[in-house]
Amino acid sequence: MTIDPQSITFGLDTFGDVTVDTEGTPVPASHVLRDIVAQGELADQVGIDHFSLGEHHRPDFAVSAPDVVLAALASRTERITLGTAVIVLSSDDPLRVVERFSTLDALSSGRAELTVGRGSFTESFPLFGFAMQDYETLFEEKLDLLAAAITGEPITWTGATRPPLKEQSLYPPLESTLPTWVAVGGSPNSVVRAARHGLPLMLAIIGGPAQRFAPYVQLFHEANEKLGNARLPVGVHSPGHIAVDDATAREQLAPHWIHNRNEIGRERGWGPSGIAEFDGEMQHGALYAGSPETVARKIAGTISALGVNRFDLKYASGPMPHEQLMESIRLYGTVVIPRVRELLSEQVEEASAVDGD
Repeated sequence: MTIDPQSITFGLDTFGDVTVDTEGTPVPASHVLRDIVAQGELADQVGIDHFSLGEHHRPDFAVSAPDVVLAALASRTERITLGTAVIVLSSDDPLRVVERFSTLDALSSGRAELTVGRGSFTESFPLFGFAMQDYETLFEEKLDLLAAAITGEPITWTGATRPPLKEQSLYPPLESTLPTWVAVGGSPNSVVRAARHGLPLMLAIIGGPAQRFAPYVQLFHEANEKLGNARLPVGVHSPGHIAVDDATAREQLAPHWIHNRNEIGRERGWGPSGIAEFDGEMQHGALYAGSPETVARKIAGTISALGVNRFDLKYASGPMPHEQLMESIRLYGTVVIPRVRELLSEQVEEASAVDGD
């Protein structure tokens, strides 16, 4: 497949990691939320296409209500899309989700979008009264209902997880299509599920080389073709950080990345991480960290290898200070993205020259 460098879009994602200040003192979650709004404003100003917030309900992340934070950004940005990364659909009500985001879409003049998933964090299940044994059923049925709701047509639906619906409408009505992606962490069944509902695929590549996800991209396109769907977009979400040079990026990110990895690892029974794992991910894995040139070349390589339509950088990994996050955002928009397009254009020109020979 030939890549059109100008058609690729670029986003930023954050879970709203609770940060520290430049002296290492923890910043209150209320302040973190205000900083996220400033980060989204800057992303809009430097030409980034998408800004997306993850949903969590735990002390190390400040964002539990992405739509509320995005609504604040709707009045302070002009062109950037405002989305989720992700909404934990299994523990939410798909109809309320669509009503919240149709409201956001109206406030932002058509810039709302959704990325939904099962979520790798499960604290929302006991918090909102859902049973973990229903994990698969809840997501399958709620995604099915969401797919019906985003059409904007009256909803008639029957399932096992809620009473049936007959000719129900949502308000405010959607003025246009609400872009909705399905986030997948590497399950073939999840890839096929996204195709079955006719929704674009967002691959969460958070460890190891991105190239290992090529079979999932191929599976998605093959499934859509068999289902008679049009070719649907595929995106990648991966962590990273940009600084003036590789050494500075490593120095700034490593302690926060390792802290974040070990905090979560203790909950999940992983072994302790350290600088060796960090360096391995930075050099060969799914950590897009370094100078603008280093990060641009790595992103361009991933887009070329997978043939994806969108790349979202998860720009916060652990309690990194707001000032460093802002500089990373500035470099991503002003230097990295233009350089990625330039590198992809060079690849297209080289391929054309070879074909011409």
